[in-house]
Amino acid sequence: MSEIFGFDAYGPKEIAERVETIGVTKARLPLLSQATLGVLAGGFIGLGALYFTFITADASLGFALSRMLGGIAFSLGLILVVVAGAELFTGNNFMVMAWASRRISSWELMRNWLIIYCANFIGAVGLAVLVFLSNHPEAGAGSVGANALKIAYAKAALPFAEAFFKGILCNILVCLAVWLAVAGRSVIDKIFAIVFPISAFVAAGFEHSVANMYFIPLGILLRESSHVTNAELLSWGGLVANLVPVTLGNIFGGGVMVALVYYFIYRHHAQ
Repeated sequence: MSEIFGFDAYGPKEIAERVETIGVTKARLPLLSQATLGVLAGGFIGLGALYFTFITADASLGFALSRMLGGIAFSLGLILVVVAGAELFTGNNFMVMAWASRRISSWELMRNWLIIYCANFIGAVGLAVLVFLSNHPEAGAGSVGANALKIAYAKAALPFAEAFFKGILCNILVCLAVWLAVAGRSVIDKIFAIVFPISAFVAAGFEHSVANMYFIPLGILLRESSHVTNAELLSWGGLVANLVPVTLGNIFGGGVMVALVYYFIYRHHAQ
């Protein structure tokens, strides 16, 4: 039946083996390659965030439609990461599978995460600066900039616990998107596999640490240029206060609730 309908995706057990092997490769990339690919991924996710901000700035769209279309637009970020090639911190939480199998050490795992996280930050903030300097936020008679400020305020104001749990839910869906993309054999397979989980997490309003490295810095730049005086939360300290719980949530959601679960299902007995 699978041959009749052309279903040639990898099965779950094969995906687990591939994800584990990919984790080993990622851990042992040269430092310069890791850092450069990390910067690219930060910029790619920022482009998805830019697209989301632009789409959701249209006040004529209803709430659900706006979030759905914005989520589909945001999917551009992970599509670029997976298809064009880049190293994304949240996706690299899947390296926990290779660590659990003892194919990479704790040091290799932590080293990769630290390098990629910092590189993602540089790429995302760098894109935010470029977008600000390009005057793009003035599009739509300033509605895009107003929407960017609104998004940044909302993220910076999240309580710690809420940001943490939204981070968990986000990276469950992100890592499932990566899992499904690994199953695909063609570019179309990978794109189609990515769109639904990513658009779901964005539409639901969950929190992605790398996306927030773009959203909040852009809001800070816009706040300073527009002389907003009642935005104490929208600051570099506010960015850190958001990134700490969101990052921890992303690690737990992707590394524990997806990677370790699939490890115990498909790879634990293979050791």
